[in-house]
Amino acid sequence: MIMLTVALLLSLVLSMLLGVPYIDFLKKKTIGQYVLDLAPESHAKKQGTPTTGGVFIIISIIVASIITLFMAQQIEKAAWIILLTLIFMGLAGLQDDYLKIKGKENKGLSPRGKLIRQVLIALIPTIYAIMHYGTIITLGSKTFDIGFFYPILAVFVITGASNAYNLTDGLDGLAASTGIPAFTACCILAYLSGHSDVAIISATVIGALIGFLKYNKPKAQVFMGDTGSLALGGLLGTLAVVGRFELLLAIFGGVFVMETLSVMLQVASYKLTGNRIFKMSPIHHHFELCGHSELRIVIEFTIVSLILSLISIGLFIFL
Repeated sequence: MIMLTVALLLSLVLSMLLGVPYIDFLKKKTIGQYVLDLAPESHAKKQGTPTTGGVFIIISIIVASIITLFMAQQIEKAAWIILLTLIFMGLAGLQDDYLKIKGKENKGLSPRGKLIRQVLIALIPTIYAIMHYGTIITLGSKTFDIGFFYPILAVFVITGASNAYNLTDGLDGLAASTGIPAFTACCILAYLSGHSDVAIISATVIGALIGFLKYNKPKAQVFMGDTGSLALGGLLGTLAVVGRFELLLAIFGGVFVMETLSVMLQVASYKLTGNRIFKMSPIHHHFELCGHSELRIVIEFTIVSLILSLISIGLFIFL
């Protein structure tokens, strides 16, 4: 438990310290966000806000994780696999952000190009999980061997979480605030199940996100960009796969699932009936167009994320 506290505090300090010089660098290089034309009109004022803040989040997580893992003598292959996946997902997101900045519009990698990168990266922890744990999934004390369906599930969990987190990153502080309870659930579940390395890395994410919120709370000084959202979502899925609580991710990551489902339902409804279910998707934009302030939406979604995280921990303990 002491090492978890050390990991959290170390990444928190690193995130807060790195934020200032990195944001100054982005401003000098005029590396700013290009707002999607379809976004609510109120988002026009966000144009030009520095982006790719995910860079200092990722650096904080990696540095804090390595230091704490060495201190705890828990630096094993699983930890390197998790951190390597984080780096590759971050690079994919950084490429997406770079293309948007270079093209001066909110169009980066093609959906297919992004998905191919995510799937290839997701294979790294998937192969590791199969080699070390086989094709068994767990739910509390119950285990199920799903055979050749497991690699499909694991890749889906990681790529799905990466895209879902990316969709959630649409309001100041939303992805970070809802991510903190989710990664806290990861940390507790991993700790309870004996995966100390997974718990330590999860703790560093909590600290890094708290530090990032200093700069990302309304009105945001910096956005995490796809660099951060794709990487953090992929990391969330990877932690669930390596920590052996893949199924519970659907619960403690429920806010991200809800955001993704809102997009899928919106598209399906429009194609089948010509009508839209929501005023805009993802669903946080729907509430925004209903008159809710960004701050109110962030608070409400964070509360939901916290409740779902507590439910997932309860299920793990009592099942």
